[in-house]
Amino acid sequence: MFHNPLNKALSASGLIARRQRGSALVIAIFVLIVMFLLAGTLIRMLEDSDDAVNLEVWGARALFAANSGADAELASLFPVAGGVGVCNSVRHDWIAPSTVGFHGCSVSVICTPTVANGVTQYSILSYAVCETGNCSGDAATTDCLRVNRQVEVEARGD
Repeated sequence: MFHNPLNKALSASGLIARRQRGSALVIAIFVLIVMFLLAGTLIRMLEDSDDAVNLEVWGARALFAANSGADAELASLFPVAGGVGVCNSVRHDWIAPSTVGFHGCSVSVICTPTVANGVTQYSILSYAVCETGNCSGDAATTDCLRVNRQVEVEARGD
């Protein structure tokens, strides 16, 4: 190999070492910035995941509340003792039991009768809204979480 006497002289005088001083500091700052960006992204992903779980839970509560409203309307339409209840196409609120699962939920139900070929068919539409937070006024500027679900059930009476 060929040796360059000039590099040996520059190295001996410390000129090359002085030119390279501080590069580790730049690399360390770059690594710290990248780590902070990764940490911020992870934190944001966790927050998004929490929001998705909250939305899923409240959506399930609204669906089950709508199902319960439809079930209650079916129970009043076809009582156990026999006969047929009243179905008059008027929307009314179903009062949910005061249990934890129905907290923050309201359900409205409408029953519509239809007669075809001498057979009465009933269409029951149950609409549930579950909400938490400050949902009064402009919900876009508050911490309101509002979810609604709708269930339609059809039944036939003799």
